[in-house]
Amino acid sequence: MTRPPAFSSNPPVLLRRLTPADGPEMVRVVMESVAHLRPWMAWAADDLTAEQVLANAAASTDAWDRGEDYSYAIVVDTAIVGRCGMIPRIGPGGLELGYWLHPTHTGRGLATLATAALVDAAFTLPHIDHLKIIHDAANTHSRAIPQRLGFHEVARVSPPQEPLTSAEDGVDVHWLLTRAQYLAHRTPAG
Repeated sequence: MTRPPAFSSNPPVLLRRLTPADGPEMVRVVMESVAHLRPWMAWAADDLTAEQVLANAAASTDAWDRGEDYSYAIVVDTAIVGRCGMIPRIGPGGLELGYWLHPTHTGRGLATLATAALVDAAFTLPHIDHLKIIHDAANTHSRAIPQRLGFHEVARVSPPQEPLTSAEDGVDVHWLLTRAQYLAHRTPAG
């Protein structure tokens, strides 16, 4: 099976395949970001430990090799400032994208640049014909990213078993970008 590239860039952002060697720096970035992420991400719980973050970074290599999760460190000026990735859990030919940043790096367009690099990496895979971004309707910052990148809102769903965090309203917004839309957006009008 074809895998995405280990690196993708959209200056000043570099995406680098997450490896166990990134564990110590990822621990720092995650632990400094927990309070910022907790309102939106159930995994950013009060009881999250450094050991769990290290184990997750270590597991990323095997998950990548098995084609289950393609996780990238978001790097700016050689420092990890967040994480993004693609997971093949939306059916054949598709990948779901996700992203987050350390709170001191938000509001500068870095998440949009990182997600654009992630989209580019995803569409290097010949078997991928669509991408999805899903976020809670209350998360207006996450909504701005698919809007900027040419995704189209296709559904609003109330998942029955998803744990709600303190800021979520329980309605997931689904955004879709097809390969044809991506290519049309990337090709200059002639």
